[in-house]
Formats: sequence, structure tokens, C-alpha cells
Amino acid sequence: MAILNIPEPVSIGLLLSYKCNISCRDCIYACSPKWKSDWINIEDVENIFNQLAPILNKAVPGYSKQISFSYGLHFTGGEPFLNFSLLLKLTYLAKEKNIPLPFVETNCFWATDDKKTKKMLIKLKKAGLSGILISVNPFNIEYIPFERIKRAAKISQNIFGPNSIIYQQFYFSLFKQIGLRGTISFKELLKKVDPKKLQGYIELLPMGNTLYKLDYLYERKPADFFFGESCHMELTRNWHLHIDNYCNYIPGFCAGISLGNARNLKKILAGMNLENFPILQALNINLGKLYEIGKANGYRESSKGYISKCHLCTDIRKHLVDKTDEFKELKPIGFYKNIGN
Repeated sequence: MAILNIPEPVSIGLLLSYKCNISCRDCIYACSPKWKSDWINIEDVENIFNQLAPILNKAVPGYSKQISFSYGLHFTGGEPFLNFSLLLKLTYLAKEKNIPLPFVETNCFWATDDKKTKKMLIKLKKAGLSGILISVNPFNIEYIPFERIKRAAKISQNIFGPNSIIYQQFYFSLFKQIGLRGTISFKELLKKVDPKKLQGYIELLPMGNTLYKLDYLYERKPADFFFGESCHMELTRNWHLHIDNYCNYIPGFCAGISLGNARNLKKILAGMNLENFPILQALNINLGKLYEIGKANGYRESSKGYISKCHLCTDIRKHLVDKTDEFKELKPIGFYKNIGN
């Protein structure tokens, strides 16, 4: 009996919802306005926090007051500020349950004026939020006016100090340098800025929407180029995992894969019998095995090739979800319906 041993997490992202006000071309989780809100249930979060608190507290250095993806908890999505009242309640709950260093990721769409922005952030700070991560990159700037991002950054700095993080600082400085006002498309940005200057700074993980919306930026390989590669490390990493609003326990950045129901973390951490999860079993061995499952269910290799092993994996999984509901580890279904759209 093959058992996949899942380690205790040291850092977790809690997806309040896949619902987002924008649809970024690089979004790993294919979040967009098209998703149903389906906000996470507070009772589920309370249960999950009760299980996570002792685990995460072991992982946080005793001296640390700095937020980090390497330890603790972050609220994410989707866009958490679409449901500010829920975000506030969950922040109070995290404090009550002694969850270490909770912070929130946001695209800052809500920062429309100084007074409103300050009021919201002070409420969160008083509720127990440790910090904020402000997302700024070439893809959310296609939707979010730069003035809102600058406002949120300035006020957050005053409220959260060093726990106000701009990610990525390079783009924040670049957009200021070119005097950006409002939004700008990726195509127009490349006209204003030498693409070579962006090399090394455009952090594009070859997964999620990138596979279908930005694939032209990559060289392609045939499917068998990735045969023999295993996803064991991705399935068993213990940092920056995610729990979504359906309580799926998601390994790392492997959107659309569930290691089980996070309402019962003890069961997941006790190890998974891979005989019950053919997709996980295949990925734990090599991608050639996953391709065999796909082929047996009518999958045909793309004539264009694939930009990464994640591309091949996702494309096969997407096909399988369209053909059968046999594989219970392929969740949520909405990910496969929305990716690339």
C-alpha cells in the first residue's frame, strides 16, 4: 500500500473565495469575477483554526514579528476585500484562536479615497491583523488604477510599518518612474519599457492562467519531454500551502488538486493511501503515468506542446474533469471551468 506522507504545514494561505474583481492573466488559481462568491464558512474556519494554531505556532520563530510566506497565516483569494465584513470577522477569529502573524493579500481596488482606506486598515489592525501585502505587477495594473495602489501603500506603511509589504517593489518603483496614471495594458507597458529591463523581474510561474493566456512567452516542448518528472516535492511541501473556501487542502501552488478535507487535518496528516487517489499516485511517480491515465480517457497530446510540466499536468487534469467525475482529488471543479477563460 503506497502512502503519501503529508508533513505539518508551517505556513498556510486561506482562500476566502475564488471570486475576484479582476481576471489577471497570470493568476495561479484562475480567480475572476465569473466565480460564484461561495465565501468560506466561519464555522469551518473556526474548526480549521483550532487545528492549525498549535501547528503554526511551532513553526514561527519566537523572536519574529515580521509577516512572511514562510510561516504563519495569510488571507487571500480571490480578493478578500470584496467581503470586508468577513475578512474582519476572520481577523478577530485568528486573534482569538492565537493564529500567528495573520496578514492579507490585496490588489487595492477598494482604496478609492484616503479616509475610507485609513478607516478600513485601522479596523483590521485593531482586530488583530499583523500586516498587509500589496500586490502590484504588470497584470493587475491592467485593471487597478495605480493611484489606488499608491494610496494603499502609503497609508498601510503608516499603520503597519515594516509589515506593509509591496510585492513587487520593482514594479511599484517602475510605475512611479514612468509617471503612470490609471491603468496600463501589458502590451502598452512593453512599448514604454524595454522588455529586457523586465527580464528577471516578471515573476511568472508556468501554471494557472499563464498556461493559456501568456504561453506565447515560453518555448514549448512535447509531452514526453516531461515524462519521468515527479511532483512528489510539490505534493509534500510544508510551506505556503492553501486551504480554499470549500475546505480543500491544496499542496503549494497546485491549484485544482485537493489532498483532502481540511475540516479533518489529522486525517490528511496521517498520510494518504494513494491507491484511492490515482492522479496523486501518478504524479508522485512521474508525469508519464498521468499521461497514460489521460490517454485512457481520450486525452490527446497538444500539437503545440507544453511550456512546463505544470502545463501538461493541468491540461490532462482539465480534460479528465470534462470527461468524468471519477477522480475525487481534482477539486474544485470551478478551477477547471474557469482556467484560461
